[in-house]
Parts: sequence; structure tokens; C-alpha cells
Amino acid sequence: ITDTLGSARTWRVAWFTLWQAVASTLVTLVVGLVPAWATSRFSFPGRRVLTATLTAVFVLPTVVVGAAFVALLPESLDRSVWAIVGAHTVFNLAVVVRVVGAAWAPLPHDLEHAAATLGASPWRRFALITVPLLGPSIAAAAGIVFLFTFTSFGVVRVLGGVGRATIEVEVWRRATQLG
Repeated sequence: ITDTLGSARTWRVAWFTLWQAVASTLVTLVVGLVPAWATSRFSFPGRRVLTATLTAVFVLPTVVVGAAFVALLPESLDRSVWAIVGAHTVFNLAVVVRVVGAAWAPLPHDLEHAAATLGASPWRRFALITVPLLGPSIAAAAGIVFLFTFTSFGVVRVLGGVGRATIEVEVWRRATQLG
């Protein structure tokens, strides 16, 4: 245990695992709020298709998502941290859309309309009314996405290359390659 905890590699792997999970979570939340808003507030042709497509990506095996990113990304982004964050974002969008969208749909429009009549800008209404009301659902979605990205094996294994390992990838590497 002391050899493992005293190793600089252990701490590099732990740090990479943590910061890529935080970055992936933040990007997923920012990107996911747009389709969550659109699918929860508007009825439009293709709404169900959009939700179904996001859900279908979520249920794909992580290795398939990673392989799709390898096939679609330019070589400059292949095997990079940005590829990992991008794949995590695409993979976990359904979580944000489903969790936050479910909380966003029943929010009353009256509060936003009242704030608008008092002169609040759209961004101010969003920051002072919508975000506090969605806070618990955003926190729940963030927690779920963080857990998925922190414990990601397939995406990191396929897209991370040799130099990037999370705790799970490192455990796998040590178990299969180092005995």
C-alpha cells in the first residue's frame, strides 16, 4: 500500500481521473442545458426523435462511442484529452436532458414573465429565477455525470492512448499487462 500511495504515477493517474471527470461534467452540463431547455419548453417536430437519439447514444457501449470518435475525429484530436471530454459529453447528454428537462418542464412561466415586466433581461431571469429552481436537478445530473466520467473505462481506454489512464484503466493495465 505504501509503495502504491508513494508512487508519483499513482497520483498522476488519480489527478487525471479527477480533473477529466470534472471537465467532462462541466462541459456536459453546459452543452446539455440547451437541449434540456428546448425539449422541456417547446413542442416541435422531431422533439421525440432528439430525445430518443440522445438516449440511444447513452445506452451504447462505451467502446462503441469511443470507436466512433476515433473514426470521426481529425488526427490532431485523436487520442487527446479533448477527445475524451467530447466523448463523455456526447455519451452523457441524455442524463442532463432527462434529469434537468424533467424538472424544467413544469416550472411556471409566470415568474419569468413577472421578472420581464419588471425589466429583467433574459440572462438575469435565467440566473435569478430558473437556475435556483433547477438547482437540485442540475446538481443531481452533475453528480450522475461525474460518477459516470470518473469511473469511465471504455472511453478512456479507446481514446486515451498510452499516456492517459484513469484509475480504472490503470487497474486494468496492471492486472492484464503487469500481472
